[in-house]
Amino acid sequence: MPRKLYLISYGCQMNDYDSAKMADVLAASHGYARTQNPDEADLLLLNTCSVREKAQEKVFSELGRWREWKAADPARVIGVGGCVASQEGEAIAQRAPIVDIVFGPQTLHRLPQMLDSTRSTHKPAVDVSFPEIEKFDALPAPVASGPTAFVSIMEGCSKYCTFCVVPYTRGAEVSRPLDDVLVECARLAAQGVHEITLLGQNVNAYRGAMGGTRERCDLALLIDYLAQIPGIERIRYTTSHPAEFSDALIEAYAEQPKLASYLHLPVQSGADRILGMMKRGYTRAQFLDKIRRVRAARPDLSLSSDFIVGFPTESDDDFMQTMDLIAEARFDCAFSFVYSPRPGTPAANLRDTVDAAIKEQRLAILQNRIRQFDDEFRQGLVGTTQRILVERPSRRGGGQMAGRTSSNRMVNFDGDASLVGRFIDVTITAAMANSLQARLLTPVA
Repeated sequence: MPRKLYLISYGCQMNDYDSAKMADVLAASHGYARTQNPDEADLLLLNTCSVREKAQEKVFSELGRWREWKAADPARVIGVGGCVASQEGEAIAQRAPIVDIVFGPQTLHRLPQMLDSTRSTHKPAVDVSFPEIEKFDALPAPVASGPTAFVSIMEGCSKYCTFCVVPYTRGAEVSRPLDDVLVECARLAAQGVHEITLLGQNVNAYRGAMGGTRERCDLALLIDYLAQIPGIERIRYTTSHPAEFSDALIEAYAEQPKLASYLHLPVQSGADRILGMMKRGYTRAQFLDKIRRVRAARPDLSLSSDFIVGFPTESDDDFMQTMDLIAEARFDCAFSFVYSPRPGTPAANLRDTVDAAIKEQRLAILQNRIRQFDDEFRQGLVGTTQRILVERPSRRGGGQMAGRTSSNRMVNFDGDASLVGRFIDVTITAAMANSLQARLLTPVA
């Protein structure tokens, strides 16, 4: 009977990618198969994220629920990985004795050795080091699970924004060599992948080594190389940093049709004073200049961003500058949160002067404005022809299929499963709350 792995992942696409690699590593080393039933699992892993508020408390709360599974079978192994594990280290096993393995984002490839160690010594195995590129060299060959795939091209962050824990939990920026990325993408394409999403904490800071030379490949050049791989028809990337959003990348939106018409560019605030306190490395004017230029290069672009509302000392005027920036940039999607301090970050030492009720009020105003732009964007697609990659049966059922536009909007339409993995043209007939409705433009042979 195969061993069973139960795995919960918190947070972003990078964490989802890491979780998939954990499963791949353990399948190759110990024959583990994933299960959705924790009662039948031999190994339970929690892949954590420290970006959200009170991340540590949420982890220990989850581990409290896992205690009964450990009590039911003491031979079960419990592991905690990800950014909270990197931040807390051995303290996790000390506070929660049921934990057998603690590993960071850069040491997930060492899970098999850590698993063997804790089973033989009956002591917690802890490794939250930063061994740079070693992780990617040790991972199994990529296995496609559909027509889309994530590919991590870099790790870490060297920006040290005052509110963010990522540089402390994932280490400094390290880029994978160009050849390694191209080989992985080519292998995925050979397995039927047609859309690649490139991942990195600051993905547009990518500077991959090119062969044995001293030259470095930036993200714009990497996109051009990927576009030449047979089978790769659409390329996305996330998450970018405005300070690294280069002229070459803007030009790519004008010149490379395989680059998706979607950009996630986190601005965080529209006030120069707050941007300076956050140590973001750009001004409001510089950010808006890049938005104007990229919209000129790709007029149908869908634009997404991140916002932190109520950063320490944020005034009504600072917030209104953010709202003015939103109106000028016309973001049609956003991830927005009220500010909460992260332990160990410089901003955690600032006096939080903004009342909680004001934070929530500002957040509601901001989210409502973004929602208006989202509605306008989706309504603007009604009646247009869109090329979508069919990914799966629709969650709405009714014999419908679902695919995604270049602008990252999910589309439901009448069709059959034979269309999965194919690009098709559809006419958008209606804009729903969270998706689009469409019909096939012409019958697909």
